[in-house]
Amino acid sequence: MAGVWVFKNNGVIQVENPSEGSSSSVGKRKALVYLPTGEVVRSYSSLEKILCGLGWERYYGGDADLYQFHKHSSIDLISLPRDFSKFNSVYMYDIVVKNPNLFHVRDL
Repeated sequence: MAGVWVFKNNGVIQVENPSEGSSSSVGKRKALVYLPTGEVVRSYSSLEKILCGLGWERYYGGDADLYQFHKHSSIDLISLPRDFSKFNSVYMYDIVVKNPNLFHVRDL
């Protein structure tokens, strides 16, 4: 059951589905967009091509459950879940912050 649990003043708890008429942004899917080309990132292979073109390299140390990139010119490390279906706005905004003016997160 998808939705948001809402606690009412009378002690009743109910699930509200934001896609059914609510103006809340909860539950909206996000997409990472590479601004120079307008490309929407739909897989790690496309993201890797973009990041490598920007000077990022795959980092193979550490956790096997993570897909990681680093830059020799900085201390930044981008860590992403191995499963692309778990790639959400938190990870997208990490990429945006570490690559200013090159990426944008938008609602689908």
